[in-house]
Amino acid sequence: MTQIWNDIPFPAIIASIASPLPQYIMENKADIDERLASTGTVLFRGFNIGSAQELDNVIEAYGEDGFTYEKSLSNAVRVNLTPRVFTANEAPQDVEIFLHHEMAQTPLYPSKLFFSCMVAPETGGATPLCRSDILLQKLRDTEPELVAAFEGKGVKYTNIMPEEDDIASGQGRSWKSTFSATSRNEVETRLSELGYSWDWLPSGALKVTTPRLEAIRDIGKGETSFFNQLIAAFRGWKDARNDPSKSITYGDDSPIDLEALNTAITLADSLSYDLNWQAGDVALIDNYRVMHGRRPYTGKRRVITSLIG
Repeated sequence: MTQIWNDIPFPAIIASIASPLPQYIMENKADIDERLASTGTVLFRGFNIGSAQELDNVIEAYGEDGFTYEKSLSNAVRVNLTPRVFTANEAPQDVEIFLHHEMAQTPLYPSKLFFSCMVAPETGGATPLCRSDILLQKLRDTEPELVAAFEGKGVKYTNIMPEEDDIASGQGRSWKSTFSATSRNEVETRLSELGYSWDWLPSGALKVTTPRLEAIRDIGKGETSFFNQLIAAFRGWKDARNDPSKSITYGDDSPIDLEALNTAITLADSLSYDLNWQAGDVALIDNYRVMHGRRPYTGKRRVITSLIG
């Protein structure tokens, strides 16, 4: 069952028709984009997309520029399948990936995401989706001081990257992979360009802190969104290197009111819709309007993705 926001179902669902999905998208892109703008997620079900190359063909038909995993600053370990398509987060199946906007903890992020399910899990494994514009509306009523602080101060994130990929962690991408670098000098040059601060640790890991980033985003037509990585960082950035309590501050380095943030987390959970995957599904998500995550699961689960814009 879908949710209803502003009298519009969330997510929008387009069921199988006679046309192959790439053809349908080319012929109906304006309508698809209109639905995406009003709901934040469009689910294409029954089109039987069954391979990375078939999803690549869908993305080609959609016709918008994207960027590769190699050029992204994603924290997650992923595996490229085509130049435009790669696996979703390779973290172990018992690890929950909490709600976030893709790469909102960096200065470089996509505007849209494609996901496609190749193999549905035996149990669990849903992708929770949360309308961040609706969440922000409710937070303005319940936690106005927190919203005002985020609007005025922004946010910073701190993350410790291993020297080599750590597939046991949802934040296990190495600094070598993240910055496509083999030397510390290359990494430092890139960090300087991006406005980060950093420290090299005795283990060979790299501790980085972002410049001030926005926590609330203008998404047009007078609307705003709770666009950030705060929930995932506070709840989930925990591994052999990272401590969630040290991962986030306001943009002026002052501490965030964690009690108020927990209220935001509870509210986001209550607003979430679980997208329970069926093999062959494709979902197009507005990364500015909708957060996503991953529930733990049993059995095999294969979801692949691509970044747009």
